[in-house]
Amino acid sequence: MRSLSLQLLPDKNRQKVLVHDWPDPVGPTGNEVKTETIFTGVTNGTERNQLIGGNYAPADAELPAGGNGYQNVGRVIEVGPEVGELKIGDVLFMSTVHAEYAVVPEDGLLVRLPDSFDLREAALLGIASVAMRTCRNAELSVGEQVLIVGAGIIGQIAAQIAAGMGVRATICDIDADRLAAASEIGAAETVLDVSGDRWATRVAAGSFDAVIDFAGVPGMEDQLISAVRPRGRVLFIAGRDKVTYTFNLGQGHEIRIKQNSHFDRDDLTNTCRLVDRGLVRIEPLIRDVVPVSEAKRIYDTLRDTPGKLMGTVFAW
Repeated sequence: MRSLSLQLLPDKNRQKVLVHDWPDPVGPTGNEVKTETIFTGVTNGTERNQLIGGNYAPADAELPAGGNGYQNVGRVIEVGPEVGELKIGDVLFMSTVHAEYAVVPEDGLLVRLPDSFDLREAALLGIASVAMRTCRNAELSVGEQVLIVGAGIIGQIAAQIAAGMGVRATICDIDADRLAAASEIGAAETVLDVSGDRWATRVAAGSFDAVIDFAGVPGMEDQLISAVRPRGRVLFIAGRDKVTYTFNLGQGHEIRIKQNSHFDRDDLTNTCRLVDRGLVRIEPLIRDVVPVSEAKRIYDTLRDTPGKLMGTVFAW
């Protein structure tokens, strides 16, 4: 079958390309269903981490590796003998691989999509659900001030979810196009350009109840902590090897440091519901819907110039 494959190049760089001879998945058995893929979505942060050999990437010795994604929209084509609810023809979002076919358990990390759902948007429900998980984990309350650092697709969706929770969201970035998208969507009450030395003049110390870091810029930990009020929350979401900060600074603020990993079925179900009702908008964040045959070009861009991408969907 066709699958995306993460590969090691002779110069020790990595690439991700479409291959045509990947083994078919085994099954379905038990409560599993087999799906044929319609769209998959690029998970920019996770997949770039894999491409640059980051902290949660497969080791060189494990390459080539297949799939390596968690956003798949597919149609059920076969069901196992113990499947109770799903049926052939159902269209699902699943947290599974970039491949032509997938086999997943009925009670796995998936949701059956309403007929009204735009399937291109559905291909990005995974990273949207990470944003949902993060906002819930941040324990946001009506009227609080939250600073979202990084206006990539997860940050943009987090701003929308936070606004829906009644929070006063500020989003910041150094990229003019991303900031323009945030202004157009309008969920964040304040959109800040913090390029160059602007952080020092535009992010006032002690002005936020929570800071959510989707950017993962090394060495910014003290700046993030300084931005929160006493007893504020700092959420480190973007991938990094270590979190290093001045202990006395954190102690003086009595901060809470939090992290979260991925999302669960409840996050996914609620994100799907809000997108279907038009309360969270993914469509303005989709820049590329391309045939999966163009995967190498997309992943070369993600590896080398990630700022040029936003939401990317592969058509299978």
